[in-house]
Amino acid sequence: MPITHIKKRNGVFADFDADKITAAIKKSFAETHVSVADSKLFEITAVVVSALEEKFGNETPGVEDVQDAVEKAIMAEGFFDVAKAYILYRNLHKKLRAEEVLMQIEERALSVVKRSGKKEAFLPEKIKKTIAHFTQGIESEIDANAIVRQCENEAYDGISTAEVAKEIIMVARSMIEIDPAYSKLASRLLLHTAYEEVIGREIFDSAKIRAQHRAAFAKNLKRGVEIKRLDARLLDFDLERLGKYMDISRDDLFAYLGLQTLYDRYFVRDHDENKILETPQMFWMRVAMGTALGEKPEDRDRRAEEFYDVMSKFLYTPSTPTLFHAGSVKPQLSSCYLNTVPDSLDGIFKSYADNAQLSKWSGGIGTDWTNIRGTGAFIQGTGVESQGIIPFLKIANDVTVAINRSGRRRGAACVYLETWHYDILDFLELRKNTGDERRRTHDMDTANWIPDLFMKRVRDGGEWTLFSANETPDLHELYGKRFDEKYAEYERMADEGEIKLWKRMPAKDLWKKMITMLFETGHPWITWKDPSNIRSPQDHEGVVHNSNLCTEITLNTSFDETAVCNLGSLNFAKFAADKTFDRKLVAEAVKTAMRMLDNVIDINYYPTEDAKRSNAKHRPVGLGIRGLHDALYLLGINFDSSEAVRFSDESMELVAYHAILSSSELAKERGKYKTYAGSKWDRGLFPQDTVDMLETERGEAIPVPRGGKLDWNPVRQHVKKYGMRNSNTMAIAPTATTANIVGCVPGVEPIYKNLYVKSNQAGDFTVTNDYLIAELKAAKLWNKDMLNKIKFHDGSIQKIPEIPASIKAKYKEVFEIDAMWLIDAAAARGKWIDQSQSLNIFFRGSSGKELSDIYFYAWKRGLKTTYYLRTLSASQVEKSTISTAEFGGTHLRAANEEHHTGTSETPNVCVSCEG
Repeated sequence: MPITHIKKRNGVFADFDADKITAAIKKSFAETHVSVADSKLFEITAVVVSALEEKFGNETPGVEDVQDAVEKAIMAEGFFDVAKAYILYRNLHKKLRAEEVLMQIEERALSVVKRSGKKEAFLPEKIKKTIAHFTQGIESEIDANAIVRQCENEAYDGISTAEVAKEIIMVARSMIEIDPAYSKLASRLLLHTAYEEVIGREIFDSAKIRAQHRAAFAKNLKRGVEIKRLDARLLDFDLERLGKYMDISRDDLFAYLGLQTLYDRYFVRDHDENKILETPQMFWMRVAMGTALGEKPEDRDRRAEEFYDVMSKFLYTPSTPTLFHAGSVKPQLSSCYLNTVPDSLDGIFKSYADNAQLSKWSGGIGTDWTNIRGTGAFIQGTGVESQGIIPFLKIANDVTVAINRSGRRRGAACVYLETWHYDILDFLELRKNTGDERRRTHDMDTANWIPDLFMKRVRDGGEWTLFSANETPDLHELYGKRFDEKYAEYERMADEGEIKLWKRMPAKDLWKKMITMLFETGHPWITWKDPSNIRSPQDHEGVVHNSNLCTEITLNTSFDETAVCNLGSLNFAKFAADKTFDRKLVAEAVKTAMRMLDNVIDINYYPTEDAKRSNAKHRPVGLGIRGLHDALYLLGINFDSSEAVRFSDESMELVAYHAILSSSELAKERGKYKTYAGSKWDRGLFPQDTVDMLETERGEAIPVPRGGKLDWNPVRQHVKKYGMRNSNTMAIAPTATTANIVGCVPGVEPIYKNLYVKSNQAGDFTVTNDYLIAELKAAKLWNKDMLNKIKFHDGSIQKIPEIPASIKAKYKEVFEIDAMWLIDAAAARGKWIDQSQSLNIFFRGSSGKELSDIYFYAWKRGLKTTYYLRTLSASQVEKSTISTAEFGGTHLRAANEEHHTGTSETPNVCVSCEG
């Protein structure tokens, strides 16, 4: 293969230019006064180039490699004097370069300031010794000398030992893209920093570390209680027993990104002393203890150990609010809150106050605004016309911005509006970047709540009528056939002049506007009212008016009940190994997870009475999954395959089976939830039974395979006898941040990119697909050139010719997988789920019809909700470390991990419902 590039001594790649070789050879001949024809010079150059091509093939030679080839070619032609002069010239310049480096080192003789204030010389050998201490088991993957050199370059005179420690971590972190082992090294180095804060500086003695860890655990819990960060009841646990139970070897499960996330945002801090109070294992145990407060006092230690195990082994992780606040003095552990706003000024402003409180304590909020009358509707009390919902939503947006949730992240909320609302056209434009800023809500998400009738009218070319809620108050409370009948009646009334405020348009025009806004801004999201209600277990107790911030929760709301959901997720990456899925381990983890989730309901601090009232009555929880793509990698299944759809079906059935059974077992132990009588559970209807109900109500086939692999009779009989502890049991959240903590792919979607730069509050992090790197290593294809090629292609491997087709097929990124595969898998999972799934739609095209077809495909298969629309953007993987001209490109800018939505803005990654 022709040589196209050369690697210079400083690591930079440059274009390969054979004329420069010719010029260098000509100069050597001139230095020795040996005459030579130009044709001979070109002939020697051709020999050099041929030798390089034969030796290096696809790889890039360095400057020294080229000079070696020149030496050999000159000698092969018999010009020994010229070759000798060339060799002497190379050696002279090598010596000069070495002297220059030495002079630079001597000129910048560095000192290090120790914690005592004493100065000592900066010694690279100490850095190397530190690295050696933390590379046990990964020594062969780590280039310690490269780290040391970079640390020397970054150091300055008077640098503190603490800054040196940070510098080593930062250098290791910057090399993660080279090999996942650097992530492990950076994690271990950061872990040491954490241990020094929590335990003390003398922690290298492995014989004493466990005893030191136990002592610090008890000491710091007491300190947390003293500074009123932790609940005093934690001190009633057997701290000696729990201290001994913790397994610090599990610290090594963390990759750097996960541990850094915990260190920056999740560990309890003593702000007076400016330090953290827990190590990773203390963190897991504190969460376990905080969740076990819902147990009988005599059982709390045992349950804390059980909860600790399932979390510290990365089998299950509660949602972020639970991780933040478990064991705290105000344990707001719930993830999501859903409410509906009444058509009154008092009710509207009460919703602002409620949402401010919910947001203050880390809740993600979904609010239904459909009850509010439309623009121009008459207000009897004041005798004026209404300004509609938009001005009120602007205030809601600003309330969201004003609240900093738990002091660690900005507020987050989503507002929902039903598609027949008179103000729907203005609602669709709330996230536009143009127009009147007083009618824009850039900091709040929006979602459409769509009846099936609208979808049918769009498909069939029908008309669609918009109404004001004050003239059609029952539309929002109806769904299915009853909605269809009442809607048609209101249309007749409008035609006959009995309704004052209405407008009509082709349904296709409104749908086109919805799809256009979705593509341009990523909003409003597409969610469906009828499947969410028809399949709800709680259809006897009210109506699902909206979903939550992340579209996976489908619970009833009313003017005096704010729905609450408590979330957590299984990590499928830990149940798959050696191409088998550990069904027994899943069953055990589900049982523990469901108990933890149920405990949250009773332990929880509720910011509003409406939330407390609702959760006490219905006790819904949402057990979800994450790491689906990890499991598929480990099982050898390609994401875009019928086998992957089948796995989604069968694995979710397994989770559903044990989640429902576990809730029923809790009902046997603790009692049924208060509104169980009359529910679908009480009527013998499980989630998988409700697909047929949706099909009947819709009057159209739902093309989702029925049936399963398990014998459900024991579960049905148990529920029939003992009932259910929880009205709802399952929901699949995005799991954005908590997936980072345990190092798996978030949620149920394919991997975003095989290589990308993630940005969060802690900085920029290179994220690599470790499964791909391992496979490329096994195929002897992983080297710096391969890394650069993957960088150039922004993480994709599809256009790299030397990678085998089987690897390309397995490691497609999400935009390289047809969205229909994601929808098919979601539909297969969805039949087992009593709530919904947070499912992004990934679209790499620009055709409105194609995008419309995708959403119709999802609706026809009975999906309840979808989340963000992700489209390809100009963002690319950081290329500053390579010359992209090497691959025929230009120097491009860095990318943010947050996927661009539409063509003009980047969405907020939801971290409220991350399960």
